[in-house]
Amino acid sequence: MSEKSEQRLSVFKTYKLYVGGKFPRSESGRVYEVSDAKGKWLANAPLSSRKDARDAVVAARKAFGGWSGATAYNRGQILYRIAEMLEGRRDQYVAEVADAEGLSKSKAALQVDAAIDRWVWYAGWTDKIAQVVGGGNPVAGPFFNLSSPEPTGVVAVLAPQESSFLGLVSVVAPVIATGNTAVVIASEESPLPALSLGEVLATSDLPGGVVNILSGRTAEIAAPLAAHQDVNAIDLAGADEALAKELEIAAADNLKRVLRPQSVDDWSAAPGTDRMTAFLETKTVWHPTGSLGASGSAY
Repeated sequence: MSEKSEQRLSVFKTYKLYVGGKFPRSESGRVYEVSDAKGKWLANAPLSSRKDARDAVVAARKAFGGWSGATAYNRGQILYRIAEMLEGRRDQYVAEVADAEGLSKSKAALQVDAAIDRWVWYAGWTDKIAQVVGGGNPVAGPFFNLSSPEPTGVVAVLAPQESSFLGLVSVVAPVIATGNTAVVIASEESPLPALSLGEVLATSDLPGGVVNILSGRTAEIAAPLAAHQDVNAIDLAGADEALAKELEIAAADNLKRVLRPQSVDDWSAAPGTDRMTAFLETKTVWHPTGSLGASGSAY
């Protein structure tokens, strides 16, 4: 066979949104060019519209009941499965992160490995966080008084702009580990690793709609999410100061929980539990113990 006959056309990847467990194009039909750090064209990414944002909220709300009602152990198994799937596709993500962030392959590999480890870390917390933030409260009277954490609901997440994959995982994993569902806006300039993450989530036993990933202009997509009456909280990690202020004002209309932007020098540092507790509500239950006599309690 001649060398000429062995030549073939490259098969370029078509990047799509991830909404409700499916991979739609933007309803607007719009795309925008994504380039690497040197200005070389990488791909066309969907330019999400307000309608895409609303569709993602509908999918997240539909998935919330089943996901929040699943056992914490089961959620942990699924998060660990995501880590397993990422490990198997590690080379793909190393290449995408290297292109997206202008890193060497070795530095990109460190970012991907840290992202995989982060899924494992949060998988281990799913059935432990309730023990840390919940508990029995001493009260003056014949009552049990118990506090337990519950997920807030649908959380809009603005992924960090500068850390296209590790930063993304670091803000998404704690949201869903505690039973919330998420609508995620990928890094505007480097959305490809986030869109590829949807392919792993779709094959990791994660129910459709638990995580929904949009790409496009952050401010354009975030505005309707901040004002949406069925979004319960918003993480402004990927917003600049001016945009964050606008979104906070919009979020106040339905008393959304707001996690303000925080400066993060190193996304690979130990994350702590703050991002999990930021999107938890505390339910307190009172229950009578019965009569308390000299011989002790009667239950």
